Amino acid sequence: MKPYYYIFLLYSLFVSAQEISPIQNYTPIEYNAGNQNWNLSQSEDQTIYVANNSGLLAFNGTTWQLYQAPFGTPVKSVKSIGSKIYTGGYMEFGFWEKDDLGVLNYSSLSSELNEPLIDDEDFWNITQFKDWVLFQSLDRIYIYNSKTGYFEILNAKNTRAKIFEVGGKVYFQIKDKGFFTLENGKPLLVSDDFIFKNNNIVGAFPFGDNMLVITENGAFLYLKDGHLEKWKIKSEIDLSAVKVYSSLILNDGTFVLGTISKGIYHLDKDGKIVEHINQEKGLNNNTVLSLFQDDDHNLWLGLDNGLSVLNLDSPFKEYIDHIGALGVVYTAKKMNNVLYLGTNQGLFYKSDEEEDFKLVKGTEGQVWILKEINGTLFCGHHKGTYVVKNDTATLISDYPGTWDIQPIKTNSELLIQGNYKGLSILEFKNGAWKYRNNITGFDSSSRFFEFVDNHRILVNHDYKGVFDIKVDATYTSALDVKQIESKGNGSSLLRYNNDIVYSTINGVFKFSAKENNFVLDTLLTSKFFTKNESILGVLKSTNDFERLWGFTDDNIISVSTGHLSEEPESIKISIPNFFRRSMGVLGFESVVHLENELYLIGISNGYVTLNLSNVKMQDYNISLNSVLRKAYNALSVPVAFKDNDKYAYDQNSLSFNYNITSYDKFTEVYYQYRLDGFYNDWSNWDTGSEVSFNNLPYGSYEFEVRGKVGNELTKNTSSYRFVIERPWYISYWALLGYMILGAFLAVLIHKMYKDYYKKQQRNLVKENNKRLKRKKLKNQRKIVQIKNEQLQELVESKNRELAISTMSIIKKNEFLNTIKEKLKDSSDIPLIKSVIKTIDSNINNADDWKFFESAFNNADKDFLKKVKEKHSELSANDLKLCAYLRLNLSSKEIAPLLNISVRSVEVKRYRLRKKMNLPHETGLTDYIINL
Repeated sequence: MKPYYYIFLLYSLFVSAQEISPIQNYTPIEYNAGNQNWNLSQSEDQTIYVANNSGLLAFNGTTWQLYQAPFGTPVKSVKSIGSKIYTGGYMEFGFWEKDDLGVLNYSSLSSELNEPLIDDEDFWNITQFKDWVLFQSLDRIYIYNSKTGYFEILNAKNTRAKIFEVGGKVYFQIKDKGFFTLENGKPLLVSDDFIFKNNNIVGAFPFGDNMLVITENGAFLYLKDGHLEKWKIKSEIDLSAVKVYSSLILNDGTFVLGTISKGIYHLDKDGKIVEHINQEKGLNNNTVLSLFQDDDHNLWLGLDNGLSVLNLDSPFKEYIDHIGALGVVYTAKKMNNVLYLGTNQGLFYKSDEEEDFKLVKGTEGQVWILKEINGTLFCGHHKGTYVVKNDTATLISDYPGTWDIQPIKTNSELLIQGNYKGLSILEFKNGAWKYRNNITGFDSSSRFFEFVDNHRILVNHDYKGVFDIKVDATYTSALDVKQIESKGNGSSLLRYNNDIVYSTINGVFKFSAKENNFVLDTLLTSKFFTKNESILGVLKSTNDFERLWGFTDDNIISVSTGHLSEEPESIKISIPNFFRRSMGVLGFESVVHLENELYLIGISNGYVTLNLSNVKMQDYNISLNSVLRKAYNALSVPVAFKDNDKYAYDQNSLSFNYNITSYDKFTEVYYQYRLDGFYNDWSNWDTGSEVSFNNLPYGSYEFEVRGKVGNELTKNTSSYRFVIERPWYISYWALLGYMILGAFLAVLIHKMYKDYYKKQQRNLVKENNKRLKRKKLKNQRKIVQIKNEQLQELVESKNRELAISTMSIIKKNEFLNTIKEKLKDSSDIPLIKSVIKTIDSNINNADDWKFFESAFNNADKDFLKKVKEKHSELSANDLKLCAYLRLNLSSKEIAPLLNISVRSVEVKRYRLRKKMNLPHETGLTDYIINL
């Protein structure tokens, strides 16, 4: 039997335009390990383990961890069984187990063999069968009993290490001998067919009552009673040009083939191709070394350069235009098994049988709307309006910028269009649609419009609000245009459930004919606007106005008419940020109904389909993976954590690592935490899976973390209680010591205070005594001052008396001198001489001088004595002159006192200066007064 009778080719051209499951790629730079990934497995905690050229890779959906294999050799095979992760590599195989810190530690099994390994032996495959673990190289199969630790070694040379479990038995190839199974630990020949001897088997799967075998040349064969038969599939496809390296049967019974240079091929149960995915479609690499389906049915591809993951059960499928031929998709329509896409680069089409999208000639430019009306497909374009049939588009209106087209219910031969500059009419005439006229009297952009009745139209303008337009019976002019107040920006106008709905950033409103205005619809608003989010852009309606669509930052919200109640039914589908950002210009979001529950959403580089029937809720758990403690100026150290752990006060900085295992591209994971005893409120939602708390004060704490995947909260909240111990200086013994020391100090301080206050009391008494003495002295000084003041007053009184006395003498002498002068003129000389003599004796009366001297000495005590002591040569007359000058008398006033002329007084003053030796610049009177 010749191999080429059973092989078929999968032409990639026929599927190059198919939508494919979302793909996530991980490059060697991202996971920080080697390029080649030979094998994959998943543990009980959902962690993915990868046999990588650099070692064993572990991925929990959030973080990658690389474990170096013994001797630093590549890991070629991996298998998770229970709590152990078995691996095989160059001249080594064994298993890994987590320690109390959550770190994998390796234990060698090959070192326990009684028989040495063959030189340069690599272990490419590990298979579990009941209690046995089979390690396969290209020379042997090592059968390890995981219960007893017993080994059996089976020589089985081959060129591709593969072991298959089918129908409760294991099968394998031996080079040049055929296909074998194990019976009582011994190889038993199943078939020695030419194909088994000369072709590598890459897959063997149960298929009904038989076994389906796949060779590396792409042959699909039945193995029945030891004989091979060709599988009669629905389409003959030659795979002879494709080198198959790996294969897998999926949970739904379909098949996946991994090739050396063509990516993967996905076949249904009948052998018909479902999709072909290669590097051009989004894989990291075209060489698929390994295939694995995880517990969530995601398909993992271990590639020659990196890893790729296909979310097969995702309700989303993607068509990504990697070369930029399509542009931004604004609208779409599926009609007669042909899918049309309206983009910013033109109108494209593809039938189910065609290889790729093609441009409809003449439609280059911006397409705004694709709409089927009574079996005719209309294309609203920047240039005008086209009628599309198959691959041909005919321009029927060059009135530019057609936003939307709607039928006029009262006249099936007329259609109304919304354009850049108002409204226009299409007319069906002579078997074809033609532009008839634009409606005059209204020229605002009419992207959104709806009929209130046959001749009344509402047109929405994003900035001006809604126009209420009444048109004439022939639809040629606007008879009346009124403006309804705007309810906010970001607006759209559409029909839903026979109502005209107006949405803005402030809510969803319904048109009320009774109030002739829009009224807030609280029910619809509550579906699209919540406390935490609100729709961005515009609402869209599909399914003949029975379903509404809105987009927020994190969700797609779909609302449909209720089937069991009047309340609308809503679906909220989580979307990642990258998808929301890829949807093109805000306000031009596109959602189009294709068929059944399948919808198309336009994005900036292609489109995404959403199947609502595949939207399902899934439960997730959050795990606290590790706790790291850190002392001051030291590195973080992992700890074997369990509830109520205690940490020294100098190790009061802790880090927590947690995760939710999710490998879905269109689902984002968020985390929220709190630390009771420190931060009692929940943190904001964040994508980070690690948090640190530094320099925590002593006390008891409970760390709690929860998560949400999309909109679904995790079933559990992971928590960890711990205690930061008191520092030694506030420990209980230290506090007791402080109490004793405090009591001692209190007694000591009391005594010190007592002594201090006694001393203060003595000092106070002493100070009071001093103060009394100072007060007494002050009082004495005050008495002396008062006495001095009294004496001063007495002196002043004496001075006044002296002055009065002096003035009296002066006046008396002046009077006597006057009389004397008059008497000298008298004729009776003898008598006059006697009177004159008497007058002279009165003027020069010594008693007057003595009286004056006594009074003067009382007023200015010891002045004359001072003058005598200082100027002993002065005569009695000189002293008199000094006394008069002391009183600050003028020469004129002194002359009568001395009974001499003023001139004589001046002479006496001159002589007195001489006797006192006064310098010229010193005044005599000033000198005497200041003496």
